[in-house]
Amino acid sequence: MMINKYSKTVTQDPTQPAAQAMLHAIGLSREDLKKAFVGIASTGYEGNPCNMHLNDLAKLVKKGTQDSDLVGLIFNTIGVSDGISMGTPGMRYSLPSRDIIADSMETVVQAMSYDALVTVVGCDKNMPGALMAMIRLNRPCVLVYGGTIDSGCHNGQKLDVVSAFEAWGSKVAGTMQEEEYQSIVEKACPGAGACGGMYTANTMASAIEALGMSLPFNSSNPALSQDKKEESIAAGKAVRKLLEKDIKPSDIITRKSLENAVRLVTILGGSTNAVLHFLAIARAAQIPFDLSDFQKISDNTPFLADLKPSGKYLMEDVHRVGGIPAVMKYLLEKGLLHGDCLTVTGQTLAENLASVSPLTPGQDVIKTIDSPIKISGHLRMLYGNLASEGSVAKITGKEGLYFSGSARVFDGEYAANDGIRDGKVKSGDVVVIRYEGPKGGPGMPEMLKPTAAIMGAGLGKEVALITDGRFSGGTHGFVVGHITPEAQDGGNIALVQDGDIITINAETNTIHLEVSQEELEKRRAAWKAPQLKFNRGVLYKYARTVSSASQGCVTDEF
Repeated sequence: MMINKYSKTVTQDPTQPAAQAMLHAIGLSREDLKKAFVGIASTGYEGNPCNMHLNDLAKLVKKGTQDSDLVGLIFNTIGVSDGISMGTPGMRYSLPSRDIIADSMETVVQAMSYDALVTVVGCDKNMPGALMAMIRLNRPCVLVYGGTIDSGCHNGQKLDVVSAFEAWGSKVAGTMQEEEYQSIVEKACPGAGACGGMYTANTMASAIEALGMSLPFNSSNPALSQDKKEESIAAGKAVRKLLEKDIKPSDIITRKSLENAVRLVTILGGSTNAVLHFLAIARAAQIPFDLSDFQKISDNTPFLADLKPSGKYLMEDVHRVGGIPAVMKYLLEKGLLHGDCLTVTGQTLAENLASVSPLTPGQDVIKTIDSPIKISGHLRMLYGNLASEGSVAKITGKEGLYFSGSARVFDGEYAANDGIRDGKVKSGDVVVIRYEGPKGGPGMPEMLKPTAAIMGAGLGKEVALITDGRFSGGTHGFVVGHITPEAQDGGNIALVQDGDIITINAETNTIHLEVSQEELEKRRAAWKAPQLKFNRGVLYKYARTVSSASQGCVTDEF
């Protein structure tokens, strides 16, 4: 049984003395050079609570590899904090960081001939980036999520990072004093861990657990818990079995496991970013899976989780009532998951869940299928003359299913933020934020600041917002993003004018600009694509290589 399939080429080949000398220099013995090498990729860095503890978890993963007679070697890659960069020029780098992470992990593992990979990840783009690298490498891999943050507290109310944005909206609207605003900001994030609601980090971690690429309880174990430490060691040990059985991502990530992942996202009311990321993950795995597949699953899946941003609970509450495995056990019993999918434990999903305790009796975090929050999913793929290639709406049911109003157009997020602050957005408006797509942004920034400002101003049920940019997992309200084609490419969103009527219908899954085709053609003749906002560097390269949102914003297909 050969478990050092790749590292053997440099550790035992007599024509590679320089490589062997260098490996001895880092402290490895002759005996170590006969073992399998496991790359441990950490996205840890000090500048973000989601990632600040990951380097410590990576050391525990390394202990697990050593306990299993493997050689674990830690390396680092980048991360971008969405919460810190939100509403700033830095947010343009968030989505590109996903592909940079994938590229860098692939590069190190291939170049250093590692036999396996464990990724230790925290914030939103870390997880899909790591998973895309695993798929490309297609050798034994395990993903470790750093876990969710503890909740903050103010006046007896739980806080999270979105509380800070919505407090800003309330302050701008004149309904909150500066002192209370500052108190909420200071208390919202009490320490290490990813944003606490069912935002993008917790959404992707949960989905990847359902996909089978992380150990049970990985997504719901809190960041600073003893369970997370023990799980990190277990992840290092799990690699041994994967190497012995030669279980690779291509054995785990299948059409059926993708359906499991998206089904769980729908049950949990997860982030719209999951659509973008799973389109990219499916393309990396070369599995046909497009917007219509998300819609089919959403049509046949109830929304059950009363979680922020639209609900009241946090991921720590999911952990309290049994964790994501307990949720999946319930779904499996109800016939909503494929139990025969292989996972990184070497067992099937059903086998993993067999010994899991059910959801705590009497809990109200996860509703029953007989009494759902919404009988179908919250993710809606909308088409129409404003989005001929599709768009993504997050409709939990609390916003209503239909909105028609007059357009209030802003060429960019900053202009929209100023307009909301200055009272230019009124009840009944459809706020249009354009030139924020993958190319136009560039980087397809998230619109949490304007949506939070709308909510904070008390207009959440009276205003809709559409954009060719993205939304944070923390966004709620009547919002439609990922509009494709984007404005930079001449999509009809570029032709909208103030006062045009826009109709959004989440029952017929349509988004329509009530302007005649003749008038649109007249406007198009007068339209000219603006210059890209960058002409060198990372964002220029991204704008020139990135695919559309409906294709997952991948950067290796051109």
